[in-house]
Order: sequence, then structure tokens, then C-alpha cells
Amino acid sequence: MANMNEPSKIVIVTGGSRGIGKSIAINAGKRGLGVILTYNSQAESGNAVAEEINKSGGKAVALRLDTGISASFDDFVKQVTAILNEKWNRNTFDYLVNNAGIAQRSLIKDTTEEIFDQLVNVNLKGVFFLSQKLLPLIVDGGQIINISSGLARFAFPGSAVYGALKAGLEGLTRYFAKEYGQRKIRVNSVAPGAIDTEFGGGKGDEEHRRQIATAAALGRLGEADDVGLFVASMLSDDSRFVNAQRIEVGGGIMI
Repeated sequence: MANMNEPSKIVIVTGGSRGIGKSIAINAGKRGLGVILTYNSQAESGNAVAEEINKSGGKAVALRLDTGISASFDDFVKQVTAILNEKWNRNTFDYLVNNAGIAQRSLIKDTTEEIFDQLVNVNLKGVFFLSQKLLPLIVDGGQIINISSGLARFAFPGSAVYGALKAGLEGLTRYFAKEYGQRKIRVNSVAPGAIDTEFGGGKGDEEHRRQIATAAALGRLGEADDVGLFVASMLSDDSRFVNAQRIEVGGGIMI
């Protein structure tokens, strides 16, 4: 846990009600960070994650946020400002983890404009404008971590738009790092590989899972904690000179 004589550092984790986001939030809490996690439709799950952190001696709050609706971001910033003041007696926070996202399950020929727009709004546009809105509240010397995907580098049928957007997010990461370097704010992307809870539309059948596992040098699918533990480890000054990087957490997939 953090030194009790020091003010707690605070992280916002979007999409923190399940999967990788849940793991990031819980492991950040274990490391002594205050946690504001967001959920979209799963209020019960989001509140359960916050309660788990609180029961373990940490401090966490769950807020609703649809990252696909950028018009809601001003109200969200007002909520965050109020929570920071109420729970931590602060008006700033330290780290933002842009984890919320939606996957694609359609071949190019079956991808409608509606599917395309929804993927763009959540996976790229939402990340851009939410970060833009929250940056005035991030302390100088803080950090943004964007959760990307191995699909930004490796093409799997059914994920064309998603993969292209994650590649775009990695490019965006470098631009944010460049423009906010004067404030000493680091911006990095973490790219999960084949994660058992999410990759390929769910766990799938055993043969499919085995085939994916063999693509990784470590010979297994990843777990949410494989990514969550690593991201939580970056939320400190230990990573103070890591900036504008794409870091893959995939067990050596497709090498």
C-alpha cells in the first residue's frame, strides 16, 4: 500500500466493471491508488468492483460512462471533479487508463456503416475526446495509458475495423505524448495479445483456444490479470521515463 504520509495517487479506469479493466482497477487499488472506475450498462458489476477495493482497505468509486457518446463527457468531468473533492479533497488526479472498448465480430463484407460508426465512436473518437476533456485535471507528470490490441499488428478475419482503429490509437498515443510532453505527462499504449476472456469473441471451443495458444511463445492464452498486473505496475514513478511506447503483453504471440 502507499505511504500513509503521502497523498494517495488516483487513477481513472474506463471499462472497469469486468475483464482487463476490472483487473487493472483491483490491482491499482492493491498498490494504494485511489480508483475511479467506469461502467456502461453493468452498474451492479461496476459497484461490486469498487466495493471489493474498498473492503480491501482501498478507496474506489464507480461511475457510469458511455465512451461512445462524447456529448456526455462534460457532465462526466463535472462528476469526476465532485468525486475528487468529496473523496480525496483534491481537484486533480494522476493517471488515466483508457480501457473501455467494443470488439468487432464481422467480416468486411458484412460490416455495416452502423457497426463501423459504433466502433469508431468507442474505440477512437471516445478515447480522443475523453482524454482531451480530462487532461486539465491530470497532474503535470501524470500518465495516460491507452489499451490497444495485438490486432493492431496482426490481421485476423472479422476484426478489420477494430484492428485499424487500435493501430490508429497507437498513432494517437504518440501525438498525445508529443503535445503534452511539456507538462511531463507520459502517454503509452499497452497491447494485450490473446486474452482468454475476450479474444475472438469469447472463450470459444477448446480446439480454437488451443490453436490460438500455440501462436504464443509461452504456449498459453493470456488471462485478464496478465495485463491488469502489468498496467498497474506502470502506474507509478517507476515508469517515469517510459513514454510514447507500444508495449505488447501477449506472451510472445506471433513471433
